[in-house]
Amino acid sequence: MNKLTKGQVEAQISEALIKFEKEYMGRGPIETKTYIISDMILVRLKGVLTPAEEHLAKSTAGADLIKKTRVQLLEGARFLLEKIISDVTKSKVKSLHSDISTKTGERVIIFTLGFNLEEKLG
Repeated sequence: MNKLTKGQVEAQISEALIKFEKEYMGRGPIETKTYIISDMILVRLKGVLTPAEEHLAKSTAGADLIKKTRVQLLEGARFLLEKIISDVTKSKVKSLHSDISTKTGERVIIFTLGFNLEEKLG
């Protein structure tokens, strides 16, 4: 991993999470961007809601249902997500945090590591 730049690692993570979204969630995002900040990896996925979810999100109850369902799906895939990050960074994930906006169709996932990855990449 020492030979890879920060940008290359960010691109690898983005590509892996697009593949995860397509294979596990059934639909890929419109756009994905990864940011390595110190000991955190922030992934921003745009356009993750299906057309049916977009329609459902128009009501408060529907938006709540989408959020609960998406949290459950992501929790069920936590091991897969942590493995993606571990495979790319060669380190264990300390924690994972996520949220989805039913207004914008955007999801953010934050992974924390046990060390400053940004410094390691230079």
